[in-house]
Amino acid sequence: EQSATCVPYVIGLLLFVFSSRAEGFKEQGNAFYSKKDYSEAFNYYTKAIDASPKNASYYGNRAATLMMLCRFREALEDSQQAVRLDDCFMKGHLREGKCHLSLGNAMAASRCFQKVLELEPSNSEAQHENKNASALLEYERMADFGFGKRDFRKVVYCMDRALVLASACHRFKILKAECLALLGRYPEAQSVASDILRMDATNADALYVRGLCLYYEDCIDKAVQFFVQALRMAPDHEKARLAARNAKALKAKKDEGNHAFKNNNYEAAYHLYTEALAIDPNNIKTNAKLYCNRATAGTKLRKLNQAIEDCSSAIKLDDSYIKAYLRRAQCYMDTEQYEEAVRDYEKVYQTEKTTDHKHLLKKAQMELKKSKRKDYYKVLGVGKNATEDEIKKAYRKRALMHHPDRHSAATPEVQKEEEKKFKEVGEAFTILSDPKKKVRYDNGHDLEDDGCFDGGGKMCSIL
Repeated sequence: EQSATCVPYVIGLLLFVFSSRAEGFKEQGNAFYSKKDYSEAFNYYTKAIDASPKNASYYGNRAATLMMLCRFREALEDSQQAVRLDDCFMKGHLREGKCHLSLGNAMAASRCFQKVLELEPSNSEAQHENKNASALLEYERMADFGFGKRDFRKVVYCMDRALVLASACHRFKILKAECLALLGRYPEAQSVASDILRMDATNADALYVRGLCLYYEDCIDKAVQFFVQALRMAPDHEKARLAARNAKALKAKKDEGNHAFKNNNYEAAYHLYTEALAIDPNNIKTNAKLYCNRATAGTKLRKLNQAIEDCSSAIKLDDSYIKAYLRRAQCYMDTEQYEEAVRDYEKVYQTEKTTDHKHLLKKAQMELKKSKRKDYYKVLGVGKNATEDEIKKAYRKRALMHHPDRHSAATPEVQKEEEKKFKEVGEAFTILSDPKKKVRYDNGHDLEDDGCFDGGGKMCSIL
């Protein structure tokens, strides 16, 4: 009987001892918390919990410390344990709500803040945080709508605002990173994804975004490796699966086109590049190269106007793509659109001041200058490589065609026009029949001061 009555006493004594020890640990934790030494505070709150695991306030204090250490998931677990032990623990519900909010779960956060307001309707902190939860839900709604409309800038804007309220939400960070990649802001997207991977190397979404950046930067082989890794972490990751499939298909089709081009099968190359362009309209960098490649195949097939359009498409996707400017400029030269050629070569030379680019620009400027003069070859109806005999024969034919005697019965207007053409034929022959003048003319030099024509525009003797 005596031993039986001692048992409750011993148990009570032990509970008192443990409770006292726990309170001591808690006080030490509080001291470190006040000094902002959160790591030590965490250690002492943990000791308090070990000594008295049924005390809600200890879990609440440790949750507060974990929140200061930005360990919100652990803090959430402690907050939830605190309110399980004491459903009326207002600070526990408030901290649980804040953790949910920081982790991006606005609905759960709102429920917690509502619970606080049930316990204390005038709690201003809960009222404020509840408004933040509502704002977060609205940012999510706007971002979902923007993503559906492919308004990626709007999504980035919403996620920036959301992350002010939910700084630890990986989901928001991933969505922002994905949209940055889709906007071509790859370094920013990679930075966000890398930050997440430093904390969680197995995060499939972050691996997918890293792969997406590499894919859009035309590093397709490396991109596929990240997509495959993401699928290992999350076999049902549909975006990673689709991206991997597109990346492999795009590379295969582009390689086929390149192979056909190298084998001089330009028609096949042209069609293969066309098929590759249909695979993923979002891959700006690769598609810019594909348009330029198709333009190169088009020039081989003498599809010069289509080649110009393809180069323009490439430049629209990547306005720093020098190769596309050079290709388009050459097409402009081939189609005698010299002003456009000069404009493109000037752009190239401003970007890369090389000797070759300077030479191409001067050549285009010379052709532009020549194009603004009378085209004596066209006047005689011969090509620029016509022989001396061909020039003479063409002159006799055109001189006879436009001779004033031949049009003596015509109206005064026709006579005047034919006389003008007759003089032009004489001018053309005067230049093109003289080897020195012809060379100067072909090289774009001015001939007004060469003494070839008198002040009235009459022909000098050509005999």
